[in-house]
Amino acid sequence: MRHHSGRRSRTHTDRKRGRYIQARPANGKTNDVAFDATLRAAAPFQQKRSDQRRKVAFAIEKSDLHRKVRVRRAANLVLFLVDASWSMAVSERMEATKGAILSLLTDAYQRRDRVGLIVFQKDRATLVLPPTNSVMLAERALNDIPVGGKTPLSAGLKMAFDVLEREKMLHPDVMPLLIVLTDGAGNVSMSRLPPAEESERLAKEIAFNHYRSVVINMEHFAFDQGLAQALADNLKAPCYSLGQLKAENLYQTVRQEMAQQIKK
Repeated sequence: MRHHSGRRSRTHTDRKRGRYIQARPANGKTNDVAFDATLRAAAPFQQKRSDQRRKVAFAIEKSDLHRKVRVRRAANLVLFLVDASWSMAVSERMEATKGAILSLLTDAYQRRDRVGLIVFQKDRATLVLPPTNSVMLAERALNDIPVGGKTPLSAGLKMAFDVLEREKMLHPDVMPLLIVLTDGAGNVSMSRLPPAEESERLAKEIAFNHYRSVVINMEHFAFDQGLAQALADNLKAPCYSLGQLKAENLYQTVRQEMAQQIKK
């Protein structure tokens, strides 16, 4: 469960590591017993368990068992997936994205969050900025983002999933958040599947693996066909409109999403 960003995030963990903050009924989970809470739960029943106490000094039953609830400090990862194909909103998209990433990185420097950036255009996706908390590296990467061409949405989703999986292996306690900026109109496939079907499968795979996402709809409202919303539905993610996409608003949106509680 997260309350703040960065290593100050408080994350519930099932591992037998971390600070013991409270106890709950074990309900069959006895790998991390809270002995103090278990003794307190059993104490009021000792007189009624006189038969059991002929063999033991203190009688404990299965219903008395409590387990420890632990928390650990976890780092956050914000991964931007940006559609850089040619569109009416491309300049606004790039400006807002750059501003948001630099704002997040400034905050990350203090809180030890990390930020990454994937751009997809033409026939491929490119990891422009591997996950980092270096403001200097981010500024260099953001200076020259390529723009134009078709929309390989599925390639972007696939690369995002691969990056998230790799980060999860390297940092098991990382709290990732994927921010997808697109109109949802993918028109290039990596396989023989139609682009829309391929993107749908990859989006559902990301959601199936419990990666949290946010979709920013880059299409103008007058031409919106609901494709970004469909992508958000497959990702099980909220979808925000183009009108909300300003650097400062996007930054606040990401911070709010990261501050929401997550129950594992």
